Amino acid sequence: MDNRLGEMEVFLAVARQGSLAQAAAELRLTPSAVSRTLARLEARLGVQLIARTTRALALTPEGETYRERVAELIEDINGLERDFSAAHGPAGRLRVNASVPFGMHCLIPLLPDFQRSYPAITLDLALSDTLIDLVDEPADVAIRVGPLRDSRLRARKLGHSTMAVVASPSYLARHGEPQTPADLEAHHCLRFSFRRSIDSWPFLMHGAIIHLAVDGQFLGNSGEVIRLTALAGGGIARLGRYHIAPDLKAGRLVEILAPYNPGDGEDIHVLHVGHERMAGRIRAFLDFLEQRIHLPPG
Repeated sequence: MDNRLGEMEVFLAVARQGSLAQAAAELRLTPSAVSRTLARLEARLGVQLIARTTRALALTPEGETYRERVAELIEDINGLERDFSAAHGPAGRLRVNASVPFGMHCLIPLLPDFQRSYPAITLDLALSDTLIDLVDEPADVAIRVGPLRDSRLRARKLGHSTMAVVASPSYLARHGEPQTPADLEAHHCLRFSFRRSIDSWPFLMHGAIIHLAVDGQFLGNSGEVIRLTALAGGGIARLGRYHIAPDLKAGRLVEILAPYNPGDGEDIHVLHVGHERMAGRIRAFLDFLEQRIHLPPG
């Protein structure tokens, strides 16, 4: 699915700034992403819009004509959205991408309320633990847990979730409860299989945070896979409290080694592409999340 409006906005930024680097900074994209977008646009139109030299950029005659027409079109679209939003409220298709655990346990339970508040918005939700590129993928916003790596995107912090080491009562009945982090050496620890995972867990010991290597017979590719395996008695897991709060409250999982918990955690953000004008449906969703997301205390 192409993004013709996004390509037009990139072209206008380059025409306005006269520089790929400055346009990229304005749009919070990389210069290479701006260059690829321009090349894709020119290839589709079959004309050269910008003459590139080693020192400067200049619009070709076709580029000047295209700039004038596109500027008028963008203004018409913005005016239409403003008029429509003022008269009828936010509307349109909202594409949301979220990590599997957050989507299942924190987001989906709230969505019926959002849809009742904004009946003209069509929600298109995708859950994935794979990091996506909002510039290239068809998504308006993404919710991610952990450190932010893409400075091109704007972010709103939804909260912070601490971590906990947990196991099911059935597992502890069979294998006993570890009393110190060193006891984990004799237990089945549930680990992640994705590349950025680390096979060690931090613990507060002797006034310092020590990372201890953990091992086990099971690897999972998402937090939800690890959670379900822990619930089934398959081993000991270390997960965010936002993910397991109902399980802890119901006694399906039990926190262990709490005196050694270093209190670390992960920030949760909602991300969107940094455009100067934000569509009403996106703003409504961001404001809704800020008001309704309440993470469990650590």
